[in-house]
Amino acid sequence: MQQINILIENYLSKLYIPSMRWSDVAEILIIAFLMYYILLWVKNTRAWALLKGVLVIAVFVLVAVIFNMNTILWIVSNLFSIAAIAIVVVLQPELRKAIEELGRKNFFSSIITFDSSKSDNDSFSDRTINEIVKASVEMGKVKTGALIVIQNEQPLNEYERTGIDVDGIVSSQLLINIFEHNTPLHDGAVIVKNNRITAATCYLPLSDNMELSKELGTRHRAGVGISEVTDSMTVIVSEETGKISVAYGGKLESSLDAEHLRGTLKSIQNKPAEEKKRKLWKGKGRLKNEE
Repeated sequence: MQQINILIENYLSKLYIPSMRWSDVAEILIIAFLMYYILLWVKNTRAWALLKGVLVIAVFVLVAVIFNMNTILWIVSNLFSIAAIAIVVVLQPELRKAIEELGRKNFFSSIITFDSSKSDNDSFSDRTINEIVKASVEMGKVKTGALIVIQNEQPLNEYERTGIDVDGIVSSQLLINIFEHNTPLHDGAVIVKNNRITAATCYLPLSDNMELSKELGTRHRAGVGISEVTDSMTVIVSEETGKISVAYGGKLESSLDAEHLRGTLKSIQNKPAEEKKRKLWKGKGRLKNEE
């Protein structure tokens, strides 16, 4: 027993335990604070999907290291600097916004409310669905073009910034009034988050999918485009024919009636993203491009 105690004392005597100063504690807290909000920023931007892709690549690189795949390691080492530049280019809008936040006077008050995931994750209600369906049908009858983007799990903040803030409860009257011809807000898309219209006249990315019908206009290509880069669902009312379409997951479903549209919107309500996509597009192996 005495020998064991001697061994333990000798082991502990060789351990180096650095002294802790108050500045060290402050440094740890600052780094933890910065890392926390960097992760929140990554989660609320396209960087989250990019980070998951980078992790997948990192796993393959780790396998290459374990099995000494020299050719793959040589390619990775030579492409690393190019990849770093590419990431900066891809995330340029998000990086610019983050740097702008640093220069604002109300920086500390803004970062306190930076994590808005609690409200963003709430789904929209049946009332909101009914109001969107009612507005779409009424606008279809009079051939009023409309583009309504419904946020799902991925935030649409970067697209909201391209439009005009509305922040109003979703109602058929408000939607019809926004898209009425010759009104200031009719051009562009409306973004619906939870049960509110957050912004109007928003610009959306256009799809370059060659499988889409050439007869489809900018409104339909914008609806498909936003569904390709986010998990949102877009309701489109054609100005030429009055037909109602839905874009989701890069696919377009056309000529929907009120009940079909209501069921489609309910399919993404209160369900995980993968389950929504499987339920909505199960059995649909091709795009429906009828206008």
